[in-house]
Amino acid sequence: MNAAPTDPRERLRALVGQLEAGLLERDTAVRLALLAALAGEHVLLIGPPGTAKSELARRLHRAFGGARYFERLLTRFTTPEELFGPLSLKALEHDRYERLVDGYLPTASIAFLDEVFKANSAILNALLTLLNEREFDNGSTRARTPLISVVGATNEVPAEEALMAFHDRFLVRVPVAGVSDAAFGALLTLAAAPAAAPADTRPITPEELQAGLAARDGVVLPPAVLADLAALRAFAAAQGITVSDRRWRQLVALLRSAAAGEGRGAVDRLDLWLVPYVVAAQPAQVATLQAWFVAEVAQAAPQDAPWLTRAVEAFEKQLEIELSLPAEGADDSAGKLALAKAIGAGSADGGMLRIVSSALEDSLRRRWSPVHVAARLAQVDEVAARAGAPLPALRAALAALEGALEGRVWLPPSLAAALLANRRLTLATLEALGERLAQVRAGFAALPIDENLPQLQPEPVAVGA
Repeated sequence: MNAAPTDPRERLRALVGQLEAGLLERDTAVRLALLAALAGEHVLLIGPPGTAKSELARRLHRAFGGARYFERLLTRFTTPEELFGPLSLKALEHDRYERLVDGYLPTASIAFLDEVFKANSAILNALLTLLNEREFDNGSTRARTPLISVVGATNEVPAEEALMAFHDRFLVRVPVAGVSDAAFGALLTLAAAPAAAPADTRPITPEELQAGLAARDGVVLPPAVLADLAALRAFAAAQGITVSDRRWRQLVALLRSAAAGEGRGAVDRLDLWLVPYVVAAQPAQVATLQAWFVAEVAQAAPQDAPWLTRAVEAFEKQLEIELSLPAEGADDSAGKLALAKAIGAGSADGGMLRIVSSALEDSLRRRWSPVHVAARLAQVDEVAARAGAPLPALRAALAALEGALEGRVWLPPSLAAALLANRRLTLATLEALGERLAQVRAGFAALPIDENLPQLQPEPVAVGA
């Protein structure tokens, strides 16, 4: 029997590992489903059939101790009896209209409703109250239900206005696609049975669930995160995304739940990775909002430094030109060089001729004044200093991000890897351009010098902004 971990995050991490075992490229959906359930919210999985939506829901219910599970595929022909239970004949004998709900949705803790928007209006109206209030009208009484979370699934987001209120009941909405080409081979060779469960995957008890909900109320929302949310609201409005006041408050509660689950007393800016899955009304908007998070919050959008690239290319071209220019009056020497090479090709005394050839070749090179070379080096050094100035801050920011991502439970590993890769790519790009600048500088420094030439300043190389 495994001992309970001292760090609560390890418990959650073990549960996440159990949920995603054998599910390829589902690290985001798994974490969102578990976090939403812990926050008392519902999840909508949007994607085609065969993308493990129902499997995720079935696994989710096993993460909660004593949780009853209910699953149903909804169609326009689905009857209330299929979801809420048959009518009680004994109650009808006493003129009471009551249902036998045991084993049906009103007694479930975790439920999976496939094709959730296909149901008729009578069912959807009953579901609205059940999802939002956790209550069910059974005859003349309204009873509390043990519902923790409903996982809904759909192939597409509904366009009908009548379904928008029901769509809004799902706080977290996650696009789910088939595996990528990179994971296709792993999919085909995936073992039929998932790997062994991680250590200590004891299900969450009802008492622990309630304690978690209570703990989030004490989580602080810092001014920096409030400022980010204000900026997000303006960005969403500019994108034509309408977000209700209720959804904003629910987003904050979800952020607090994420922080509390990781043992933190305050929400931090990286928790805002959740934003796209709450704010987006359509799956296509998720990428736009995620790009906002990466660029504006995580400050991890890849940078390619186009001005520096143009500068390096301009210096390289100028060096190539200056190396290729012949010396004044080099025509006769060029003929002698060609003759020496032709003779050397069939001569036994090739070593001496090679020395002569090298000397002649050197004599053909254009000479430059010390002022010219110094001016070229000064301009390269100026650009190199400008290019190198942000490097210490970028390295420090990368180290800070690595530290901030350490020990995270909720932020998906795929997203964390992308954030770090973007920052490393920016650093590598600048460092590679810096190395090219150093090579160019060495080339200018090696130009042949003639002290007797006029000491004229050359026109600076046009390097752009």
